[in-house]
Amino acid sequence: MADARLPQGWTLQQIRDVSGDREAGVLDPDRPVKWGSVAEGHEMPRPEIVLGFHSLCLVKPVDDVDWYMGSLYDDGSIDCWAAYGDLYEALRGL
Repeated sequence: MADARLPQGWTLQQIRDVSGDREAGVLDPDRPVKWGSVAEGHEMPRPEIVLGFHSLCLVKPVDDVDWYMGSLYDDGSIDCWAAYGDLYEALRGL
């Protein structure tokens, strides 16, 4: 979990305030992430930042400006289905 980090310019409290989730947290980015359906998803680049919101999460891959929303599974894997151009909009979309 040493690699877990917040997005630049954001505090955990700001993330919780905008998302409305008082238990939101920063997760370890060392996990598999796919884009698309569970059966036909394509592996995404390694996450730089992963924010957890119960069974949902937001992922920012390394060298990407977009944020991806997805389902967070018990095994730690993530399946993403939506993309947002900025973190604020992604948080509001939860």
